[in-house]
Amino acid sequence: MKRYWDTFTQVLMGMLERPMWMLLLVSLCIMSTVYAHRTVWDLPVAVIDQDHSPASRLLIRNLDATARIKMHSYDNLDAALHDLGWRRLFAVLIVPTDLEKKLLSGKRVTIPVYGDATNRLANGQIQQDVLAAYQDMLKRYNMSLMLRNGFSERQAEVILTPVVSQAVEVFNPGISFAAIVFPGLLVMLLQHSLTIASVRVSLMLRAQGKPPLPVYLGGLTALLPVWLFLSIVLFVLWPWVLGYRQTASILEILLLTFPFLLAVLGMGKLLTECLRSVEMIYLTLSFITMPVFYLSGTIWPLQAMPGWVHAISAFLPSTWATKAIAGVNQMGLSWHSALYDILNLLFLGAFYAALGVGVGLLRDSGRLRTLLKRK
Repeated sequence: MKRYWDTFTQVLMGMLERPMWMLLLVSLCIMSTVYAHRTVWDLPVAVIDQDHSPASRLLIRNLDATARIKMHSYDNLDAALHDLGWRRLFAVLIVPTDLEKKLLSGKRVTIPVYGDATNRLANGQIQQDVLAAYQDMLKRYNMSLMLRNGFSERQAEVILTPVVSQAVEVFNPGISFAAIVFPGLLVMLLQHSLTIASVRVSLMLRAQGKPPLPVYLGGLTALLPVWLFLSIVLFVLWPWVLGYRQTASILEILLLTFPFLLAVLGMGKLLTECLRSVEMIYLTLSFITMPVFYLSGTIWPLQAMPGWVHAISAFLPSTWATKAIAGVNQMGLSWHSALYDILNLLFLGAFYAALGVGVGLLRDSGRLRTLLKRK
């Protein structure tokens, strides 16, 4: 026990004296500033009004009134497409000739929109707002036609809107894409940084000879207080600064983060035993970080992945941690609902640690022979 505490204190004090892990907070602050507005605002969109009617002006006003679109008037299509190509615009909308006449006569109307599909988020938001503005304008004109033809206002309302939908906002209401990506981004930062730190500590202890188990455990567990503190900053303090919804207490965050950190330490043990080279480990981590981020279910839902890809993602600690932390801290679920995720994280930690020990014994033939002789 004395060896354990001596190593624990030595490694922890070294981490506090040279707090290189604080760079994680600096990178977080820089990286997450892109999500400071929590959604996209004032996307420049060109409009070419070929109708110049009350209907076309109503449509343009409705679009300009949305928070996500900022309308810019153009006289010709060539100039608008030129600015679209140079990324000065995200879309070009053309209000066709005789828009109002076609609406009043009940004819079908097509509104051409040229969009920059290279940015799917902005393009999708513009499509939604254009559709909503057109539907609102169409409803007003249809209401006017029905009132002139003898329908009451209540009858017209029922015919035009037979079903009234009601959306119950559960996952970060009103925030959309940024809030969905944010928990996964924080989990990946914790996983990547702790993996590097655990590998570095393991190699440092190995450089001093074959460390006894208490010494090895003392060095690795000394990382836990630092990364538990980082988890509070990442999942509690910084989201509060940016204004994101949080429903979990600090105790619940720690309860969810602790098994995740254990799983990452186990994975770090396996990486250390497989590679045993600082250069190879850092090179490997630099290549697998982005694939792991995609496989964790943050960008693409796990259920939509092929079966064999889904199976690979199940062996990543970040997959279960993202699901558990997002569910409890964003969706308002109780921590009891994350028990299955916690058990999977504990299993992964034990599995990777045992696999790492096994690989280490196989690579150290003399140690393996000694163990077999004792048995």
